[in-house]
Amino acid sequence: MSATAIYLTGATASGKSALALHLAKRLGGEIISVDSMQVYRGLDIGTAKPSAVEQAGVPHHLIDVAGLDEPFDAAQFVRLAKQAEAAIRSRDARPIFCGGTGLYFRALFDGLGESPPGDEPLRDELEAAPLDGLLAELATKDPAAFESIDRQNRRRVIRAVEVIRLTGKPYSSQRSGWDTLGQAPGNLFCITREGDDLTARIHERVDAMFAQGLVAETQGLARRGLRENRTASQAIGYRQVLEHLDGGPGRTETVELVKARTRQFAKRQRTWFRNQMICQPVEWAAGKSVDGCCERLLGMLC
Repeated sequence: MSATAIYLTGATASGKSALALHLAKRLGGEIISVDSMQVYRGLDIGTAKPSAVEQAGVPHHLIDVAGLDEPFDAAQFVRLAKQAEAAIRSRDARPIFCGGTGLYFRALFDGLGESPPGDEPLRDELEAAPLDGLLAELATKDPAAFESIDRQNRRRVIRAVEVIRLTGKPYSSQRSGWDTLGQAPGNLFCITREGDDLTARIHERVDAMFAQGLVAETQGLARRGLRENRTASQAIGYRQVLEHLDGGPGRTETVELVKARTRQFAKRQRTWFRNQMICQPVEWAAGKSVDGCCERLLGMLC
């Protein structure tokens, strides 16, 4: 009988990737990335992508599967994730899903909603509209989506308004079966950390990214079309560095801005998994080793 899959999530910088690696080595597993930005080739430093050494030690899937000139969405994720899981099981290995993209987890467990495909003329019109106007329209036509959406993510706001205009229905109602808690499996675990500890880890990670060359990486990606990719260009870190390179805030201010945006993103992730799915929380106290967290999770496995 094949081993039960493990689903591991949590806020950015919570330590879930390190834990997934540890679990994979202990259980003979392979990791399926559930990260909407790690799919893009070249977005390495800013997405905290597993290193070449880590990927050589444990097989990873759904990393570097798309170029900057290619669209990627939840439907593609679900298709590729299921293919990867089947391949992993054919090798009698354990699938370990790990990432922080809640939408992808929900699509995997509950299926995709009924939102219509994009309409290019309408999309172009919305792209040219001021963000304040789009947010005002969203607040009027779909207060629920307005309250839950990342209002600084222009791409997501545009998509919400696009769906509303195309269907005449609220964007928040377009996902079939998504009005209740998701049908997550028993082995969905969410890494939790105390607030100050997570903040410190976020700041440390962002400082390390800039020290490792995030600005230079973004410059290279810009030459390869990062700005033209509506999804990848909105990734936290890259988005702010692009603004910096285009004459915006200086480096020091940009670093602090990335820290602030990452903290806000972590808060939204925690809210998502609290309100959208039933997860088993795995508390990881400050200063505790990955071994200790791994043992705690193994004791909780179904």
